[in-house]
Amino acid sequence: MTPDRFNECLRVIRWTPINIASALQCELSWIEALETGNEEVPTELGAWLEVLAQTHEALPPPSTYRRKRAKA
Repeated sequence: MTPDRFNECLRVIRWTPINIASALQCELSWIEALETGNEEVPTELGAWLEVLAQTHEALPPPSTYRRKRAKA
């Protein structure tokens, strides 16, 4: 997985680097290295992110709740 695709997957999933570091229980600096291409994205991690991103693309959030507000 390229750094660009790694970043695109995170965007689609709506995860920040901190979110994925928390999910993986790893160092944020390692995630940042994956983002910039200073570390190679492990195959297993890339495959997992691809499945998550494809699922999010296929099943976007329902639009019926846009601009929904709490009742006063």
